[in-house]
Amino acid sequence: MQINTQGKVLSVFTLMMINVIAVDSLRTLPISAEYGSALIFYYVVAAICFFIPTALVTAELATGWPNTGGAYVWVTKAFGPKIGFLTIWLQWIYNVVWYPTILAFLAGTLASLIHPSLASSTTYTLSVILILFWASTILSCFGLKISSRFSVVGAVVGTMIPIVVIISLGILWAVHGHVSQIHFDKADLLPNLNNLNNLGYLVAVLFGLVGMEMSAVHAGDVKNPQKDYPKALLYSSLIILITLIGGSLAIAVVIPPSQISLVSSLIDAYGIFFKVHHWAWALPAMVAMIFISGLANMSAWVIGPTRGLWVAAEEGNVPKYFAKLNSRGMPARILILQAVIVTLLCAVFLLMPSVNSSYWILTALTSQLALLFYIFMFAAVIRLRYKSPEVERSYRIPGGKWGIWIVAGVGILTSLGVIFLGFLPPSNLHITSVRTYELILVAGILIFALPPLLVHRNKK
Repeated sequence: MQINTQGKVLSVFTLMMINVIAVDSLRTLPISAEYGSALIFYYVVAAICFFIPTALVTAELATGWPNTGGAYVWVTKAFGPKIGFLTIWLQWIYNVVWYPTILAFLAGTLASLIHPSLASSTTYTLSVILILFWASTILSCFGLKISSRFSVVGAVVGTMIPIVVIISLGILWAVHGHVSQIHFDKADLLPNLNNLNNLGYLVAVLFGLVGMEMSAVHAGDVKNPQKDYPKALLYSSLIILITLIGGSLAIAVVIPPSQISLVSSLIDAYGIFFKVHHWAWALPAMVAMIFISGLANMSAWVIGPTRGLWVAAEEGNVPKYFAKLNSRGMPARILILQAVIVTLLCAVFLLMPSVNSSYWILTALTSQLALLFYIFMFAAVIRLRYKSPEVERSYRIPGGKWGIWIVAGVGILTSLGVIFLGFLPPSNLHITSVRTYELILVAGILIFALPPLLVHRNKK
């Protein structure tokens, strides 16, 4: 079949960088550092079983149905508007649950400039989260637009440079013979399964690889998608895995697992490295880069996920009250609803015994909701191979129907397994009541997954 290359301008390098910027995140480094040298094993498994299947599936869906709406369009075509609405709702709501975690990370980052002990203060963390998010929401209602250039520069300056710096510092630490808090013996490179709860952090490792579907919508914009997209996927996957593994190991070599803070250990690791090299002057600059990057990333997402929900509202799947735009063309009512939900979610910081445990439970809930979303997306690509075989896709997962079942099937089984693991609290978080922990997660999933079903049932 001849593929029209007119207007297809993305090079392999450009697509590769879009992938890297979409997925690479500093926030997950302290979480995966908890695994020590075994994190290499977990990232390789997560890449094979989830990361690569996600990219391949979204590339086929995006090049077959490139309409505005993304996953909402794909799942609706496959299973109808009810499941399509549930899917786009899950995509929106898991981002809503994610906001307090990225803001808690930013609060911990900011605390290192003010007073490091504030990072463990629930009052401080909660105050910073609410102030930053409501300020961002109000500005968004006035039509705040962050240019794509600023987003890319922010990602490179605030994400790629800090990751490269911490990996380089970790290598220097090893070369100079400093004491390492982890070892790379054969036994240490494999996971410790004596306590099944040790697998709990795999939820966050998988969530750290979420985001490839955002870049895969550009797969049809390269001249030869069937050849160039897999090539860009291979190169970007290697860069993402190397940077995430390297950054996590750099934290693990200087901070003992029992002392790792999910919120502040990234900055703590920079502090240790800079102190050894007598570069104390560099820490404030690094903190500022990470903080500004995280804030720009969060601000962009405050508006982003609401677009899919607004499309659903326009089609009558959400009460028309939320479909109305303000005078500046912004879905202000959805933005305010989003901010109210984030405020209520912050109650977790008051219910849990520490910032660390609160941060983790929101991360686990975010990951579980996100994986529910991906299950529907994986199922949609299988369904559409049978339902709409005539639709031209610039990229097709190789192997025919066997290939689509293997790739999407592995993604579905991995997502289901990791959702289950999310109910196992990591042992070193010292959560006093496992039942309370599990009830919060079950209640969170039900509360956030049921509304679209109820709304659709009564939409008339």
